[in-house]
Amino acid sequence: MNTAVTPPPALIDALQAIVGKDKVKLGEDDLRVFGKDWTTVYPPNPSVIVFPATTEQVQALVRLANEQSLALVPSGGRTGLSGGAMASNGEIVVAFDAMNRISDFDGVDRTVKCQAGVITEQLQIYADEQGLFYPVDFASSGSSQIGGNISTNAGGIKVIKYGMTRDWVAGLTVVTGKGEILSLNNGLLKNNAGYDLRQLFIGAEGTLGFITEATLRLTRKPIELTALVLGVPDLAAIMEVLNIFQNKIDLTAFEFFSDKAMEKVIAHSKLRRPFETPAAFYALLEFEKSNDEVEDLAMELFEFCVERGWVIDGVMSQSIEQLNNLWRLREDISETISRWMPYKNDISTVISKVPDFLEEVELLVNQQYPDFEIIWFGHIGDGNVHLNILKPDELDKETFFQQCADVSYRVFELVEKYHGSVSAEHGVGLIKKDYLKYSRSAEEIVLMKQLKSLFDPNGIMNPGKIFD
Repeated sequence: MNTAVTPPPALIDALQAIVGKDKVKLGEDDLRVFGKDWTTVYPPNPSVIVFPATTEQVQALVRLANEQSLALVPSGGRTGLSGGAMASNGEIVVAFDAMNRISDFDGVDRTVKCQAGVITEQLQIYADEQGLFYPVDFASSGSSQIGGNISTNAGGIKVIKYGMTRDWVAGLTVVTGKGEILSLNNGLLKNNAGYDLRQLFIGAEGTLGFITEATLRLTRKPIELTALVLGVPDLAAIMEVLNIFQNKIDLTAFEFFSDKAMEKVIAHSKLRRPFETPAAFYALLEFEKSNDEVEDLAMELFEFCVERGWVIDGVMSQSIEQLNNLWRLREDISETISRWMPYKNDISTVISKVPDFLEEVELLVNQQYPDFEIIWFGHIGDGNVHLNILKPDELDKETFFQQCADVSYRVFELVEKYHGSVSAEHGVGLIKKDYLKYSRSAEEIVLMKQLKSLFDPNGIMNPGKIFD
């Protein structure tokens, strides 16, 4: 148990002089809420929470931290799953909730500027009002923030068509660990004038500096999105379905989940099974039904997959309500299983190797802990799967996480065997830093540490995250 840290009055005065008296919080509830993310392994223990409103205020906070050797932890929507926003050692939490303005929309360039605290859904709604579309989307879009999305290079459900967050970042304003303000790329589509420093800060989890503003690209709205949920007998069949549909239809999403995952969602919601025929796994395909020919082609491909034995049964959405309900079967999984305090692993490999990879992982966990229940789901269309191990009710939290940590090393050995990633989209943070070596070479890690020292020589920016 970490001892609570009480900041000296002089520090509180200095922080209030920068952000304002009402933007410095010391209450127990504030410390608990803003000092953590969605991980439950580490208890929050920040010293104080500050809410800057401008890039200049962030710069002043970083300069103060350098002068007084203070550690800063960034806090966005606090939806992370790797402990990247955990403040467990008396750090000052820099919360970006007050930096939530959208500005500088340009309909020709199809770009918009967002402060770091803009909620993902806020941007999606804004884009829709301009007749455009921001495609980076995930279950936490109603609470995640743009700065956090960029700092973890968030992916989500539409990567198969639209790519990761980094593909939509046209420019960044950052405050480095030295307290320098950098304006990177200036919204340019083509810019080959030397190193693209913007890309270094995307996915860096606030360890090099804090993102304060981003210029983001928008695109056209999709036309009549339609979903198919297909029951499949095994993982190999899912890949056959992906291959057949992807070669004929421009998919916007291709997700999968196990029957066990759907059982949990059905039991804790008013949703119904998409069809009565049981299946071991389900694939959710989304595409634009721009005309009747696309719908007819989708049905032809469905029938072809049924004939080959790759699909057992299926359903196609016929309305927005049905589309949303089919998506809920997938997107409600994380919230539904949260009551079991799941041990989560966000892992990936190349798409073609996913079935063999998943089978080996499941065999490994079942052999070591046969009483643990495994819930699978993920963005299988881009090789990213989520392993969730549910805590048995009779097992205490500490023992459960220790047992899961023991098996994690062997899971990540499999990740290394398949040349995959120990963190496909949630970052490294505290949870994954001991496993970084399974995805990055020793030479890469040395270079990462050198970059950290270059941008943050005093080690004040989100210390202890990614590596020590």
